[in-house]
Amino acid sequence: MATDSRRKPESPKGSKPVGRQGAKQAQSPWRQQADSYLGHHRKVAKDSAQRLWRTPVASLMTWMVMGVALALPVALLLVLMSLEGVSAGWESGARVTAYLKLDVGVDEARGLLQEIESDSRISEVELVERDQALAEFRISSGLDEALDFLQENPLPHTLLITPEDSARTEAGVEGLVRYIQKMDSVERVQVDLGWLQRLNAITEMLSRAVWALSVLLAAAVVLVIGNTVRLAIENRRDEILVAKLVGGTDSFVRRPFLYTGAWFGLGGGVVAFILLELSLWWLNGPIERLAGLYRSDFSLAGLSFDGAFALIIVAMVLGWLGAWVAVKRHMDDIDPGEIA
Repeated sequence: MATDSRRKPESPKGSKPVGRQGAKQAQSPWRQQADSYLGHHRKVAKDSAQRLWRTPVASLMTWMVMGVALALPVALLLVLMSLEGVSAGWESGARVTAYLKLDVGVDEARGLLQEIESDSRISEVELVERDQALAEFRISSGLDEALDFLQENPLPHTLLITPEDSARTEAGVEGLVRYIQKMDSVERVQVDLGWLQRLNAITEMLSRAVWALSVLLAAAVVLVIGNTVRLAIENRRDEILVAKLVGGTDSFVRRPFLYTGAWFGLGGGVVAFILLELSLWWLNGPIERLAGLYRSDFSLAGLSFDGAFALIIVAMVLGWLGAWVAVKRHMDDIDPGEIA
């Protein structure tokens, strides 16, 4: 009886500890399947990377080809982005110059200034009177003696008009010019936007050309990776035949080659980033000196962290895509019946 009293009571069926154990056992097959699936992915990814390291020369050549193909369009896009930033800065600083008629007096010019200044598109208007303009021209030109022979001042009153931020666009400035030209006292309106329009047109044309080049080079990357993976498939043909013979699924068989393509893409993206940084470092010095001669702060902008990350991800996707194309094309041609 003493022994029976010391015996621990059995947990009733359906108690909490047994319920937890039952839930754990019920989830065990799913967890085992997930662990097996993830474990196989880790093993295949590691094995694919080790295979690339065993052939460093061939892998490096493929990475270099991918790096050059990826770095070229990205470099051109960076140049275009820098040009667009500079043109946007020049466009935002556009100022309209209105030359008044010679018979317009100072009072009429000041009245016109107030009328233009009341427009909501105008930020600031400055009146340069004809006497002041002649004095400034005399100082800047160095033609003091020649100007002394003039019987009258040939320069008109001038209005320097600065648009608001919202109107500092090509379309906004053109509308402002048309508005000022309709005024009776205005002889001529000048704004130097012709070169800016040409620059924007050239930039748009180059942008389309760069995107077309990017698509072509991306296709080239896919073909290069596809050809490289095709050679790997041929080298491992017997291994693939055995895997198919023992019941390996298509996804099981193609998985190592897809990881190979992704590793090629990763290496190509890193090489492309290194080439871009080296090229920008080499070019920025002369470009900044040239910009300084023109009193400009133009410089080539490099890739940000997000841009570098996006470049590597795109490279890996292209590598995976090239591998998938090769596997899809050549895996179906491998028949397990060949062993017999």
